[in-house]
Amino acid sequence: MELTKSELEIMDVLWEAGEPLSRSDLLERSEKKSWKDSSVHILLNGLLRKEIIEEAGFVKRSKTYGRTFVPTMSREAYYAQAVYGHTYRPDLTGLIAELLSQQNPDKATLQKIDELIRTQMGQ
Repeated sequence: MELTKSELEIMDVLWEAGEPLSRSDLLERSEKKSWKDSSVHILLNGLLRKEIIEEAGFVKRSKTYGRTFVPTMSREAYYAQAVYGHTYRPDLTGLIAELLSQQNPDKATLQKIDELIRTQMGQ
């Protein structure tokens, strides 16, 4: 599943929020957006169809109720799926090496990665 630039902008807001957001909340928190406010319903419905968000409930705003939404997967899970959801998949070792060279992680992060690898190997 691939998301458009506008859909990713909405997802970034939802991922950062860590709580259910309504359409109004999304509009308030979307500082850098390439889409028009009037397009938010179309974008949310597209994300619902792609099953990357789901309805979390309702919230009352003045006299009306609005749906709230939450992501169905983490940012990391989405990007991992985006990388490995294609026919031509990158070599895992090469991908990790490139990510490490671009991110320049600190020692604590490298230790966490080492722990993850050891867990996967059953040690």
